[in-house]
Amino acid sequence: MTGKRVILFQGDSITDGARGRNDDPNHILGHSYAYIVGARLGCEWAEQQPVFYNRGISGNRVSDLYARWNEDAISLNPNLISILIGVNDAWRTMSGEPSGVTDRFERAYRHVLEETKEVLPNAGLVLCEPFILNTGAPSRNWDAWSELMTAYQQTVRELAEQFGAVFVPLQKVFDEACQRADASYWLWDGVHPTAAGHELIARQWLSVVLNSKLAIS
Repeated sequence: MTGKRVILFQGDSITDGARGRNDDPNHILGHSYAYIVGARLGCEWAEQQPVFYNRGISGNRVSDLYARWNEDAISLNPNLISILIGVNDAWRTMSGEPSGVTDRFERAYRHVLEETKEVLPNAGLVLCEPFILNTGAPSRNWDAWSELMTAYQQTVRELAEQFGAVFVPLQKVFDEACQRADASYWLWDGVHPTAAGHELIARQWLSVVLNSKLAIS
């Protein structure tokens, strides 16, 4: 990557992290893994003054990302776009909500990637694997949750291959972390990370992306 780096984090509440909605630099990245990654890389790349955007929005599904993609992705002209999405698509389906009657996960995700490749052909893509643990909401219907999330995970992996994106596996990271502490220590409700959970995501993101074909270092 040459020139000033612009890195965009996209997703739902896991990425949102109660981020600020103005230009206050104390709050603009929120308190999610995006903040941790931005803090570390921002310090390491200080001479280049990289720009980090967090446009995650709590409650979003992939179709919501697509609806706001022009404003919250394309217009920012990022060098790298990192996406973590999927749990709300699963949650609404599992809850039987009208918005979850038609599972648009793969279709909408593909639309997002196709448009990005068309308009920003040189932007690097990072697709993060959605994840859950057997506690909180997922534990009340674990078999069905696990089956659906496994399908979503496979979809993201396949889309990463098809669109030349870097895939960041996360489910195994959380599964292995449960050998050290209970599931709720990492994902307090089976879906949303604690501070320790966000650190896990950030460590995996940095490990995979900084050693990937994107060659950002």
